[in-house]
Amino acid sequence: MIRTSRVALAAISLLMVAGLLVAGCTTTSAPEQTTLTVFTAASLTGAFTDIGRAYEAQNENVKVEFVFDGSQALRTQIEQGANVDIFVSASTKHMQALQDGGFMVNSTVTPFLENNLALIVPVDNPAGVTGLADLNKSGVKLVIGTKDVPFGDYTRQMLDKLAADSAYGPAYRDAVMANVISEETAVSSVVPKLALGEADAAIVYKSDVSKDDLEKVMRIEIPAVYNVKATYPLGILAESPNKAEAEAFIAFVRGPDGSAILTEYGFDPIPA
Repeated sequence: MIRTSRVALAAISLLMVAGLLVAGCTTTSAPEQTTLTVFTAASLTGAFTDIGRAYEAQNENVKVEFVFDGSQALRTQIEQGANVDIFVSASTKHMQALQDGGFMVNSTVTPFLENNLALIVPVDNPAGVTGLADLNKSGVKLVIGTKDVPFGDYTRQMLDKLAADSAYGPAYRDAVMANVISEETAVSSVVPKLALGEADAAIVYKSDVSKDDLEKVMRIEIPAVYNVKATYPLGILAESPNKAEAEAFIAFVRGPDGSAILTEYGFDPIPA
């Protein structure tokens, strides 16, 4: 009787082990999560944060990690060996430098977005700035970008256009530059200066004024004849280990969902 019980127990144990082995063979493991690192121009912070959330919602196995900064700072980090999958620049100049250095998969680099400059002032507008003609007035405190950051470079291009117009001239440009109290390396630090009353005006991208910012600042359009159109390129890094996933993300950015978000933030998407 005891012998029979032992045999039965052994048989049951063998059946249990076999069942576990079968279960182990038929269970499918969850797909491995991919993390995409996207170096992105600071002017795209709001738009790309929303794009990243929308993309992750549709792609559960992909996590998008952004690093937002001035394009020139991001370029420097890439040149120094940062591990990046995608670079989104606010300037063709910085993208071209990386292409020339062999850092990009050149066939993936493409312009996808346009933007324009705008003049912004605090809502109470203490200096009474109503347009470009007021920026050279004595005492006006102006904030612009550094010459190396794209929106600062475009600002200087705009001032050169004004200097070439007899209605303004070189003296106007010099007086405006004399009124500059701060040169910023990223657009994200400009609006707070106006909101805190540290400046009377600033020149930024039109997209930099969000709905929430309209409680703090007013945006004044710059005439097209003087404005400078910014072109934003993006592309995949040559050393990216996630090229297929990077291509899929770029397709989303340029597709209907991504373009809708970019338009909502004031950008002008370039059709794919």
